[in-house]
Amino acid sequence: MAKTRIIVRIAGREYPITSSDSEEYVRRVARYVDRKISDLSLATRLPAPECATLAAVTIADELAKMQEELNRVRAQMESERDELQKLRAEKEGKT
Repeated sequence: MAKTRIIVRIAGREYPITSSDSEEYVRRVARYVDRKISDLSLATRLPAPECATLAAVTIADELAKMQEELNRVRAQMESERDELQKLRAEKEGKT
């Protein structure tokens, strides 16, 4: 897929983003970041650079927790798959 250049607005400033993802996706991600910064700005009254840093930490925390959950679900699925294979093998051995 070809890369396109998209201008997004985050924390009142425009940023050019070059991406092979769809424009809709890039804008959705930018809105998410903008919302995080805005929410932190309203809650803390800190300057934009500090809010951007806190937003980055918050988003990284969300990502880490989602990765942990994904790993947990994958491990659970693997365990259940192994159990299913074991049950199938037992069934085949009885028939």
